[in-house]
Amino acid sequence: MKNITVIGSGTMGNGIAHVFAQNGYAVNLVDISKEALEKGIATITRNLDRMITKEHITESQKSSTLNHIKTTTDLKSGVKNADLVIEAASENIDVKLNIFKELDAVCGTDTILATNTSSISITQIAAVTNRPEKVIGMHFMNPVPIMKLVEIIRGFSTSDETTKTIMDLSLKLEKTPTEVNDYPGFVANRILMPMINEAIETLHHGVAGVSEIDTVMKLGMAHPMGPLQLADFIGLDVCLSILNVMYEGFKNPKYAPSPLLVNMVTAGKLGVKSAEGFYDYSQSKKAETVSNQFSKR
Repeated sequence: MKNITVIGSGTMGNGIAHVFAQNGYAVNLVDISKEALEKGIATITRNLDRMITKEHITESQKSSTLNHIKTTTDLKSGVKNADLVIEAASENIDVKLNIFKELDAVCGTDTILATNTSSISITQIAAVTNRPEKVIGMHFMNPVPIMKLVEIIRGFSTSDETTKTIMDLSLKLEKTPTEVNDYPGFVANRILMPMINEAIETLHHGVAGVSEIDTVMKLGMAHPMGPLQLADFIGLDVCLSILNVMYEGFKNPKYAPSPLLVNMVTAGKLGVKSAEGFYDYSQSKKAETVSNQFSKR
């Protein structure tokens, strides 16, 4: 594989593009607007600058990485000659199904179609294409340039050949691919999201405040980040979407989203992306400052 196309230039998309480009692959980064693409490239540039500061890469490696990335708002030209397309759009089933229908129509017959979904059925996505054996889940972790895990999800019809190709490719990126089967939430989020949801319920019931809950999990359970802060970084809207997928998929009340999470998303408090979630990330306050409305009662 030489030519990689990434659909979506947001947090996950630009991180995936960054990793492939840094490893010498030709990358086409596709999004619906030039502004989104410019923001994505700016993020990649900042992340490369941080790597230079930490002496992980050189200036020439930064230039080489950026030179490996081309951007476009035209999907058809963006996937031309692609060996692999990785979709990293929003965690919305309708959006993903529409993208894969279009990808199937415009991509070469040998092109593998992957999705970075963190919860949605690979089998369902593959079913809208004429190449279900070449559709696979490639779930990177955030931040992509740093995190080693790639959750490789086989759909019902994903071939052994496709799976091996993607597993081998992940190793070439110096990642650790782990093969899992296609069930709601896969492994990572089937375990992680109920924990985050329970932390939110613990806050909702007044057991403890935000910083207290996170401190218990960091110091008592050796987690590098507390569950509420992690939820802010993932995006509370994304957490809600994943929990809804799992709740619908398993029909089990243990996956039902906390009312507090639902209300926060409805109110637009999405975490880091909106500058406020369980913590306040606005310019006027430090990120670790707990919002007053969530102070311990």
